Amino acid sequence: MSVDLIQLLKTIPDPEIPVIDIVELGIVREAKMLDERKAKVVITPTYSACPAMFNIEEDIITLFQKNDLIAEVETQMFPVWTTDWITDEAREKLRKYGIAPPEKGADEHHLSVPKKCPRCGSEDTQQISRFGSTLCKASYQCNSCLEPFDYFKCH
Repeated sequence: MSVDLIQLLKTIPDPEIPVIDIVELGIVREAKMLDERKAKVVITPTYSACPAMFNIEEDIITLFQKNDLIAEVETQMFPVWTTDWITDEAREKLRKYGIAPPEKGADEHHLSVPKKCPRCGSEDTQQISRFGSTLCKASYQCNSCLEPFDYFKCH
């Protein structure tokens, strides 16, 4: 049986941001067949306390069962996940969905760097709260179009 595990995993959306899949998000670190039916998938959470990880593990196991496979899912905490692992395609999907994606190579020490509004593209934005709708996002507002938006926090 020849299975493209990465293509299979790309069918699993992130539970908190369903516009991107778990491969695009960069949390799938490894996927390999161990034998004819058993596969090992290594995932890294975006945050150590990410509540979606339980759902993601369950989704992987269920998907593999539906494809007559057995999934061994391992959570790996090191190296820690970074927003640099988000694919360019996923960044564009986030933008179109209304979430300002982090710039590659950015980090939280550069909080003063303007966040582009995903709706109008303006850099005239302000942080409303360091805490957004999920642990990995912060709340911002555009001063040009006045729309609120989430920003995917860097780390």
